[in-house]
Amino acid sequence: MRLALFQPDIPQNLGAAIRLCACLGVLLDVIAPCAFPLSSPRLKRAALDYGDKAEVSLHDSWSAFLEAPERRDGRLLLFTTRAEASYADFAYQAGDTLLFGSESAGAPEAVHAAAAARLTIPLQPGLRSLNVVTAAAMGLGEALRRTNGFPPSSPVLIEAAPE
Repeated sequence: MRLALFQPDIPQNLGAAIRLCACLGVLLDVIAPCAFPLSSPRLKRAALDYGDKAEVSLHDSWSAFLEAPERRDGRLLLFTTRAEASYADFAYQAGDTLLFGSESAGAPEAVHAAAAARLTIPLQPGLRSLNVVTAAAMGLGEALRRTNGFPPSSPVLIEAAPE
């Protein structure tokens, strides 16, 4: 399973995606150009100390992403507000790449045309969209659940609140 971000606009979102992918053991593809320098302090602050724990591939362009050897296997699934098929009803496969467009412009027609499927997250009427990393977390969660792709569980200590 892979997550791909097409020309991200907001460093904090890319940082959060890096953290998400590190925690879930999912590979992250970043398709340039980004609207900010990758050395941005906001990116590093959002990724916290997870940056070195994530596997991130930076692609110089859309065509470089499509031609990357590691991308040739599996399907490209575009999450978009312009789709009619719900992400919750889709039959995911372990080799899928979940692709999300830029925060400001979404994905251009060439990206739509390359997708094996276009999926949407149903929203309340009149509401436009979710934050891109919120949508990515929902999509990855569903795809990993359906493919049994979550990392092995580790114990989590939850302390009870004092009475």
